[in-house]
Amino acid sequence: MGTDDAAGRTIGSVDRTLRVLEALRRLDGATLAELADEVDLSKGAIHTHLSTLRQHGFVEHRGDSYALGRRFLTFGEYVRNSVPLYRAAKGEVDELAAETEECVHLITEENGEESILYEAFGDRAVGREFFLQNRSEMGRYLHYSAAGKAILAELDDERVDEIVDEHGLPAATRHTITDREAFFAELADVRERGYATNDEEDLLGIRAVGAPILGPGGEVFGALSVSAPASRLQGERFTEEFPRVVKEYVNVIEVNLQTGDVSV
Repeated sequence: MGTDDAAGRTIGSVDRTLRVLEALRRLDGATLAELADEVDLSKGAIHTHLSTLRQHGFVEHRGDSYALGRRFLTFGEYVRNSVPLYRAAKGEVDELAAETEECVHLITEENGEESILYEAFGDRAVGREFFLQNRSEMGRYLHYSAAGKAILAELDDERVDEIVDEHGLPAATRHTITDREAFFAELADVRERGYATNDEEDLLGIRAVGAPILGPGGEVFGALSVSAPASRLQGERFTEEFPRVVKEYVNVIEVNLQTGDVSV
């Protein structure tokens, strides 16, 4: 039976199923008892949802525990491959990772939060486990990553205000910009120079450089960034070399978006 809320009508049973799936993702697999503690449903109701999901391959039963099924891989790949930015940028991301030997990230904005569309790791890349873990996190903030700041700099102030009002400017490290006035000044600098930096604002010891990816009408599709240890990304490498290289690759991606050239 549907219910009315601010977002419109919803289906209660679907909502409950999604809560079970989200709990499985958050807990990295769970027993029936653990799910009952996490989700406000009886064990019997949860078991019914799990049995239905198992029949369709969305849940797997492993001993006493349940986990998300591999059917999600098919859905995830389909969704990602359907995104024009991914198709236009994948080859460039791989090439940039090989050239810099560092971590390269392709980021988009969704509901005021960061969504990782694709990443590649060069031979000298560090923080791989950290970045892989970020892929499974929902709702990462935009304000402390180079790619996120590059995206925000291309949005109008009213939209940025809405995002900050909703999500705030929480600190990830002692270097994160958490003052609203200082953050808007940072975005103005990003807009003027055409690239953004992350100076150990997301993870101590890691710096990053990012640039926005724009459409022919000036709309922001996402951003491309490179992360590296602060010891390797300093001086002109941080302020000139990496910004230049990232913007060169962004230029190619923007051309690919217009011409339909894809890399998958």
